[in-house]
Amino acid sequence: MHPRYWFLWLGLALLFVIVYLPHYWRIRCGSILGKLAYYSASYRRHIVDINLSICFPKMSAIDRKKLTKNIFRSAGISIIETGLVWLRSPQAFRNLVEIRGLEHLEKALEQKEGVILVGMHFSTLDFCGAVLASYCKFDVMYRSNKNPFIEAIMTRGRTQNFSNAIERKDIRSVLKSLRRGNAVWYGPDQDYGRAHSVFVPFFGHQTATISATSRLADISKSPVIIFSHYRLEGDKRYQICLSKPLKNFPSGDLAEDASRINKEIEEAIQRAPEQYWWLHRRFKTTPTKGGIRPY
Repeated sequence: MHPRYWFLWLGLALLFVIVYLPHYWRIRCGSILGKLAYYSASYRRHIVDINLSICFPKMSAIDRKKLTKNIFRSAGISIIETGLVWLRSPQAFRNLVEIRGLEHLEKALEQKEGVILVGMHFSTLDFCGAVLASYCKFDVMYRSNKNPFIEAIMTRGRTQNFSNAIERKDIRSVLKSLRRGNAVWYGPDQDYGRAHSVFVPFFGHQTATISATSRLADISKSPVIIFSHYRLEGDKRYQICLSKPLKNFPSGDLAEDASRINKEIEEAIQRAPEQYWWLHRRFKTTPTKGGIRPY
C-alpha cells in the first residue's frame, strides 16, 4: 500500500475492467498500449531494432520499423491477455484456442518419466500456457521480478494456473518434479550468460545458448516436446502446437543439441516474427570475452 505502488494499483484496476470487455475491445486496448510503449520506450525499441538487424540482415530499414511497431503492438496485447488468465479463469477462453498435438503430451505423461516442455518467449506465452494448463497441468520455470508489487501479482497468477512454479536457477527442484512424472515448461531462448552456455547458430549468428535442455533430458530421461503458440491472423483466435517427443535427443553432444533447439525456435519465430519477445537482449553475451556488445 506504499504510495510508490499506487500507480500500479490504478493500472491493475484498469486491467480488471478491460479483461471483462468483449474480445475485440480487449485487442484494441492492447494495441493502444503497444503503440504508447513504442513511442515511449526508446531503449527497448533500440533493442528490438538491433535484434532484428542481426536476425534479418536483408530486411530493409522501412520493413524493420514496420515489424518493430507490430512487435510492440503484440507486446501490448499480451498484457491484456495475461490479465485475462490472472484475473479470470483460463477455462473461460478455451473456445478461442485450438490445440494441436495435445495427445502427444498426454501420451508422454502416461509413461511417468516426466516431460520437458520446451517453450519460447512469445507474447502469447502466459495466455496460451494457462489455457493449456487447464487441460493438462504442468510446472513452470520463472525469473523473479525485482518489483515486489509485480512479483506478488505474477506469483498469484502462477499459483492459480500452474501446479508449481520453480525459480529458473533451482535445477534440483526441476529434476525432482520430472522424476515425479510431471511436465515442466522450460524456455531456453534467452541469454543466461557465458556459464553453462555454448555458442551455436541462431539465425546465422553465433549465440550464447543454454545447454541445460539436453543436460536435463540426459539426467531425467524425460522426453522433450516443443511447445509453440500463436495469435492467429485477425487476432480472433489462438493456436497451440505440441510436437511429438524429439527423437535421438539428447545426442550426447551439447552443441549439436543446443543448435537443434535453436532451429526449432527459429522455425516457430518465422511463422509469426511479430509475436516473438524481441525486447530482451538475446545477443548480450559475445563469443569472445570482452567483445563489443551490440546494444
